[in-house]
Amino acid sequence: MRHVISALVMNEPGVLANVAGMFAARGFNIDSLVVGRTENPELSRMTIVVTGDDATLDQVRKQLAKLVPVVKVTDYKGVAYVERDLVLLTVGAGPGKRGEVVELVNLFRGRIVDVSPESLMIELAGTEDKLVAFTELMKPYGVIELARTGVIAMARGMQPAGRTAVDTGKKRTRSANAPAGEALPPS
Repeated sequence: MRHVISALVMNEPGVLANVAGMFAARGFNIDSLVVGRTENPELSRMTIVVTGDDATLDQVRKQLAKLVPVVKVTDYKGVAYVERDLVLLTVGAGPGKRGEVVELVNLFRGRIVDVSPESLMIELAGTEDKLVAFTELMKPYGVIELARTGVIAMARGMQPAGRTAVDTGKKRTRSANAPAGEALPPS
């Protein structure tokens, strides 16, 4: 089963290495990992996608919670959330096929971001299923190159963001500017 996990972490050097090292040491495979700043410049949000049963999910959450630079860990199991991924895809599209490709791009609400005499670069955002379906449709035209950003996710509306595995009131060794638990943005 696929699980999407959000971890708020201190925005400081070495945090990504600590988290990746924990996954490697425990033998957990990361299907997708995206890291970016939040509205609080002292924090970054890691969105991690892993595959496994519920026991694997619980173990991942508990192990993440033990890491010092991790402030909060949330999983989106049982929560309505919005998920997005982005693909840049270059396909062969000479004059004879260009119209067909552009039509498919428009149907999927993508954008042409680069044009050359024999190819088009396409930008498309959506769920993983949407990106996979579009990529499959592009294969007959010749996929030249493909790059994906990875999954980002947020809970819908003002609802709680899922189960939290970290007590944000715990005393942890952090930088002097570490945010208090009540100052944390929702996961």
